[in-house]
Amino acid sequence: MSQLQQLRDESDFDQLPHNIPVSATIADIEEKKGFIDYYTFVIEVKTKGGSKYLIYRRYSEFYNLHQILESKYSPENPEKPGPSTCILPSIPGKVFIGNKKEIAESRIPELNTYMKGLLGLPTWFLLDEALRMFFYQTDRDSEHQPKALRRLRPPTRKVKTVKPKMDLFSSPRAEAIFDFRGNSKAELNLKRGEVIFLLRRVNADWLEGTVNNQTGIFPQSFVKIIKPLPDSDSEGEVGGPTYSCLRCFLLTPSGVQTRDVCVQEDLTIQPSYKELLSRMRNVFKEDNIALNYRDTEGDLIRILDDEDVQLMIKEGRGQQGKVKRPVNQFPWELYATLASDLSVYNSEA
Repeated sequence: MSQLQQLRDESDFDQLPHNIPVSATIADIEEKKGFIDYYTFVIEVKTKGGSKYLIYRRYSEFYNLHQILESKYSPENPEKPGPSTCILPSIPGKVFIGNKKEIAESRIPELNTYMKGLLGLPTWFLLDEALRMFFYQTDRDSEHQPKALRRLRPPTRKVKTVKPKMDLFSSPRAEAIFDFRGNSKAELNLKRGEVIFLLRRVNADWLEGTVNNQTGIFPQSFVKIIKPLPDSDSEGEVGGPTYSCLRCFLLTPSGVQTRDVCVQEDLTIQPSYKELLSRMRNVFKEDNIALNYRDTEGDLIRILDDEDVQLMIKEGRGQQGKVKRPVNQFPWELYATLASDLSVYNSEA
């Protein structure tokens, strides 16, 4: 390719929208059971703007896309002469007999090569409507909960855990948008809504972090980044805000809800009663609640003012050596109850 042609192609690429797909990799296959059992390919798509998302496509959708593109751009099509033609990559052929899972597995490298070939064609080709719709994340794609994504896993399960430092450990964080169950002790188990404090990036698709006193790795596709890790291996942003984790509970007759809440303040700062009450109302979407803490005997003590908050913090710090917590978690916990529910208190004399 001449230097002039290369510069022209780079200029054309710069003009493309940021949501144009530029790479796609099959992360896994998933079996779908119904009137007819079949397998879908879980595909991680990366766009020009740097975003990543998952889509779910059957082989038949690949095949239909190829047929549409051939009818438009194949130089062998006599109805489409002219400059808007290109040689398309070859697609793996249909297979009518055999184990469906084995067929799907065998197609993964061929389909990866096919998608790489499609997205490597001239920039004008990337604007094709059929191509963009194939790689577009539909509402159905975004609502689908991914599973193992085993082909995006790091090549080794032996993960070197980084010992957290206070300023790095308390700031970068993410929120789980799907449940995730790890396949080994090196992988975290996540529940939707949990906040994970980020330690480092393992590779392009996996992160290491801590949640619920556990440290391990997890796929980035399962979380929403709230505050990203620093670009380098430095210890975070100098002078940036500090984030700490507050564990809180809502006790109701129907059960217990647990939340880990990110608080943009240092562990040593004492919040006011009004701040805590407002925060818990927002977290649990309940207005008529009371705040409490557990004393050294395990009984609930209702909080009514700032002095009660101070007492809660003092007792919590006194328990620091007896209760194991992450270094970024407050040494005290909040228990929200319904304001009218007095049955939660120990009323014995």
